[in-house]
Parts: sequence; C-alpha cells; structure tokens
Amino acid sequence: MKAIIFGPPGSGKGTYASRLQAQLGVDVVAMGDIFREIMKEHTQLGNKVKQYVEKGLLVPDNVVIEVLKQRLAKTSKSKGFILDGFPRTIEQAKALEGIVPIDVVIQLDVPDWIIIERLSTRRICKNCGEIYNIRHLKPKKEGVCDKCGGQLYQRSDDTSEVIKERIGVYERQTQPVLQYYKERKFPQIEFKCKEVNMPPEVALERIVKDLKRLKLVQ
Repeated sequence: MKAIIFGPPGSGKGTYASRLQAQLGVDVVAMGDIFREIMKEHTQLGNKVKQYVEKGLLVPDNVVIEVLKQRLAKTSKSKGFILDGFPRTIEQAKALEGIVPIDVVIQLDVPDWIIIERLSTRRICKNCGEIYNIRHLKPKKEGVCDKCGGQLYQRSDDTSEVIKERIGVYERQTQPVLQYYKERKFPQIEFKCKEVNMPPEVALERIVKDLKRLKLVQ
C-alpha cells in the first residue's frame, strides 16, 4: 500500500501514521521529521529549511522533492509506505506522479479550535519522536517518554500565533491538492474528528476498516 495522509497541523497525521505503521507493517515517510533531522546538521540546506519551518512557512518545492526522492530510495518496495507532509502543493503532487504511483488518499478533517488546543499542549520525545499531550494524552511520568525514557519538549512552532499561520498556509496551499486528487478520482478515505480528546484508536479503527473495504490491506 502506498498512501498519502492529509490534514492540517495537529490533525493527528503523525499519531495515526505511526499506529498504522505498527499495525500494517508499512513505512512512514514524514517530511517534518526528515527536515528536523536536516536542520540539526547545520548545513547550508539545513539552515535554509530552518528559516521556513520556524516561521510556519512551506519549504520550496524543488528542495522538498529532492529530499523525498532520496528518502523513498531507502524505502523497502515490499513494505509500502504512508506519506506524511507531502505533497503540499499541486506542483509537488505532479512531481510525485513521476516518482511513484499512489493507491489511496487519507484525509483528516479537524476543526481549527481542536488543532490549536492540541498543538499548544503537545509534547514530543527528543529521542524517539513519540507524541504526547499534557491534557489529553499524558505520559506516565511528567516530562518523560513512556517508550524510551527520553525528555519531552515543546516545538518552537507550537505556539498559538505560529499555529494559526500554519493553518492558514495549509488552507491556502494544500486544500487545492485535495481537489487535484478528487478530480483525478483517486481512492479517498475521510475521517472527521469532532472531539479534542478522542482516543487515537477510534480513528485508527475506522481508517483500517476503509482500507480493507478498498482491498488495500487484509
């Protein structure tokens, strides 16, 4: 299965993708994680990416596409994958068609107020990247990851002001991509979230059920 998961920042893409990875055995290609690793290297490319990410802006298409090609080259062809954070523009979607065929588009529909609440209270493990929420998905020990014992931190772009800008960027630039896939009649799965503290397992169950309906998983 080769899937794309869409949704605004804080919609749960990373959480659901990681759980789908564990249940279905697919690889997860998360552009945000890849860029954060690049930024840590303090190279010219890393510094350029950092300028965009910290302002809540999208990284230019040519840079994103090149990074994606390199990452997909390392992905096992037998496992399949879920793309998280790509494509975000129509230009990226067109480029993706020339790189690999996509089987399904998964869309997460989450209201803005839930996104702001989730992201402003989100915490992430510095070691393994596991995601928590200090109100709705707390770790067993405050500030410590349940999985690896790593330190939890708040991303610099998880503030109300930057979150609102990120949502605006998503609406302006990414929503047309969904229309692009609809017009081309790609198989689509849509999950609507109406509760801020909805357990991830609820969304996971519904998404997997639809994947089975499309005969993409057993």
